[in-house]
Amino acid sequence: MSTLRAFLGPVIHSLSASELEILPSALVVVNEKGQITAFEKHVTLPLGGNTIGADIQLHRLGPGQFLIPGFVDTHNHAPQWAQRGLGQGMHILDWLDGITFPNEARFRDPVYARRVYTSAVDGFLRQGITMASYYGSVHGEATKILADLCLEKGQRAFVGKCNMTRNSPNYYRDASVEESLQTTEDCVAHMRSIDPTGSLIKHVLTPRFAISCDPEALQGLGALAKRNPDLPIQTHFNEAEQEMTATMSLFPQFTNEADLYEHYGLLGQRSILAHCCHMTDYEMQRLKDLGCGVAHCPISNMTVGGGFMAAPVRDFMRRGIKVGLGTDSGGGFSSSILDAMRQAMIASHAREVASKGDDKGLTIPEAFYLSTLGGAEVCCLEAKIGNFAVGKEFDALIIGTEGADQGIMTMVEEQDSLKTVFEKFIMTGDDRNIVNVYVQGRCVMGQGST
Repeated sequence: MSTLRAFLGPVIHSLSASELEILPSALVVVNEKGQITAFEKHVTLPLGGNTIGADIQLHRLGPGQFLIPGFVDTHNHAPQWAQRGLGQGMHILDWLDGITFPNEARFRDPVYARRVYTSAVDGFLRQGITMASYYGSVHGEATKILADLCLEKGQRAFVGKCNMTRNSPNYYRDASVEESLQTTEDCVAHMRSIDPTGSLIKHVLTPRFAISCDPEALQGLGALAKRNPDLPIQTHFNEAEQEMTATMSLFPQFTNEADLYEHYGLLGQRSILAHCCHMTDYEMQRLKDLGCGVAHCPISNMTVGGGFMAAPVRDFMRRGIKVGLGTDSGGGFSSSILDAMRQAMIASHAREVASKGDDKGLTIPEAFYLSTLGGAEVCCLEAKIGNFAVGKEFDALIIGTEGADQGIMTMVEEQDSLKTVFEKFIMTGDDRNIVNVYVQGRCVMGQGST
């Protein structure tokens, strides 16, 4: 039995936001732990045979196939899987009250939670999302079920019990600050028990946003973050003007959300801040100085929230602020990172017009970076995933672009370069083009999945 596997064929990955590496014939070697032990960028092997030496099993990519890193979803509401597409055009707080809170309250039933979360994790894996930062519901048992399913199915994930102690319906909120914090600690303990090294699953501290959390809850979560320096943190940040006005009315001692969250110990290198649509220079600088990451969710920004909210992604990148993409699941019309890439480009072109050319639109390589290595950096996982550097773990997708089963992707022609084929996939492909999905070397979706 071979202990090493090698993948031979075209490979495409990001080295940085500005450098996309396109390799027509490369060899990636993966050990039994799912780690990349060798990456040869220019390889020619004779046709035939499926081994390289005695202990390496060779997987040759087929015609029209290429290898890319798995997609990283930096902002995903798992309970909203069943409500996607509902309430489009409603202002954010009205959408929460009318659509989201009633839906998420259903997750008090563990049978319902298991059914929806099984479908959600399968659905996101099918779309090539190998790493997701999930908001759960307020319910501890349902959150544990989500973590269990991610581990069982092999998806890398941050899973957070959502903290909500006020300004939400009586039927959907934590019973008290003390109960909210205790349930959070129970979830932390559960995830450490099922994955002691945190190799795939970690709890992420998840105050939904300041509107839904008493100051005591924010303070308690900040203290929990200080005691557990390995835990990531996620919340919504400057998403919409309605939300920002409500936040400042509840916390009049602050003039901005950056100072608010920093005061409670919730801003730092581990923080994943969703949306960040309306940012001042001061807040930009605080995010940069503190090492925070931004989860850019262009689809939901433009369909829920009461406005065409094109976040300043180019400005984030220019300032050196970490940025990745999020699907936001129920907040928009699509759960696809491919769609998020395309919408991010559209939003950036709108920003280019609004800024009179100062903020240039995103390119395809930049959008791809945001969905892979950029997302890994936001989640502080760039040492483990995001591209195919030796020593990282093999989170990868095999993409197919030829044959009748490849959906409606723009057809590949004989004269097309690998770069052209890649661009056709990014702009017109979908999950039908994803042949295999690997996480930590394990095939978790597609041919040969376990």
